[in-house]
Amino acid sequence: MAAPTLVAWLVFGTGGVTFAVARAVTVLVIACPHALGLAIPLVNVNATQLSARNGILVRSREAFERGRDVRFVAFDKTGTLTEGRFVVADVTATGDEDELLWLAAALERVSEHPLAEAIVTAASERDLSLPSAGEVSAVAGQGIEGTVEGRSLRIGRPEWADELGVVLEGDVRDALARADDRGDSAVVVMEDDAVIGVIAMSDKVRDSARSAIARLRDMEISAVMITGDAEAVAATVAEELGIERYHARVLPEEKADIVKRLKEEGRIAFVGDGINDAPALLAADLGVAIGAGTNVAIESADLVLVDDDPTDVARALTLSRATRRKMMQNLAWATGYNALALPVAAGVLAWAGVLLNPAIGALLMSVSTVIVALNALLLRRVHLD
Repeated sequence: MAAPTLVAWLVFGTGGVTFAVARAVTVLVIACPHALGLAIPLVNVNATQLSARNGILVRSREAFERGRDVRFVAFDKTGTLTEGRFVVADVTATGDEDELLWLAAALERVSEHPLAEAIVTAASERDLSLPSAGEVSAVAGQGIEGTVEGRSLRIGRPEWADELGVVLEGDVRDALARADDRGDSAVVVMEDDAVIGVIAMSDKVRDSARSAIARLRDMEISAVMITGDAEAVAATVAEELGIERYHARVLPEEKADIVKRLKEEGRIAFVGDGINDAPALLAADLGVAIGAGTNVAIESADLVLVDDDPTDVARALTLSRATRRKMMQNLAWATGYNALALPVAAGVLAWAGVLLNPAIGALLMSVSTVIVALNALLLRRVHLD
């Protein structure tokens, strides 16, 4: 553009060589692509810093930018939406509930089973002082038995009671039916030849999972849950979190297939933490790993949530959208500035007395660069919450 400007003023202008060269030099100075060259990198730097401060590690810049168009976020359930540990959800006793929990926790205290840990924790939360249990032994595939305060107890699967010929009736049978409907894991507590209660336990939903799903809904992004658990378990968690779409009894190798089918409807992010989530993380447009997950999952992901907080998924997508906006604003400014300034520098308004000398051109070029830099810094003011 500078060459035609020089030629045009030499041929058609009346200002002479000095005037023509001044116009050409001004065009060259204003056309210096500092702003255009910095438009994207400056935004990327600030986006990376902001994400890191919020516990989001960006492993793939390209995938992070794709997050702006995500329509679906698919979650693995265990360890992602739930904590992967059991809590006591319901206690049904033929007598006193605290006494039932007191007896069960005293016997289960010597066990390392996750369900046993949940029972002991529940007793601790009720400030129950646990006695010592004696003659404790594990029955393979069934449960545990022993004595507490001279009382002979068994705790285990409901099927164990059937095999022992212990009748399940009344409130006990109703409690087992409720647990089955909710997808909870239930154990029966037996004393001698009678069932004295049922303790139902469920995988605890993360406190932040509800707000994460609500945030995504506000962003017009659909949440999908993918789990290998039974239909009842999946339905219970989905209802509790407000997830309308879920897939239950999914084998590890099927997760990636579901992600690929969802990709046909729009871009998808997948959030997981286990080894068997790696194929789905790779298949998704944006793979997000929980920081406490396995190394395989983390290495397969594009983003890593350091704080194990599902809400960070919404924060990451919010930042991705804001980053895209800032990039487009900077590109629009840099190109728009040149589109307007170059003709003026070439002297198209000379007839109106508007002329730019090289020094003014250099100043305008610097101002344009500063504006792009300041706009990139404004990304730090984006409220991810």
